[in-house]
Amino acid sequence: RIVFPDNGRQWKDWKHASTFYCGNRIQSTKYTWFTFLPQNLFEQFCRLGNLYFFFLVVLNWFPQVEVFHKEITMLPLIVVLLASMIKDAIEDYRKYQFDKMINFSKTRVYDK
Repeated sequence: RIVFPDNGRQWKDWKHASTFYCGNRIQSTKYTWFTFLPQNLFEQFCRLGNLYFFFLVVLNWFPQVEVFHKEITMLPLIVVLLASMIKDAIEDYRKYQFDKMINFSKTRVYDK
């Protein structure tokens, strides 16, 4: 970071340097409202166990290899995905609240 004192003489330098930085805002959240579902599903299906259960669900849609009812095969996958989504949503919301508290906290500025 480049720090300039606020005495008026370096106003041009500050204006030039501030165009390169967007601000001091902290953001540690992983998701937004629009990216939560696709990004979370992508992360869930990167796990081998979830892919295995998804494969069983897809396999059960074919009548030749159907072992159980389609709904019974989907139940474990849906329960695991929903539990993980709820856990990730709560965790991300807590990060959002903490970031909001940090970003709006008062700071002290040293000035001669």
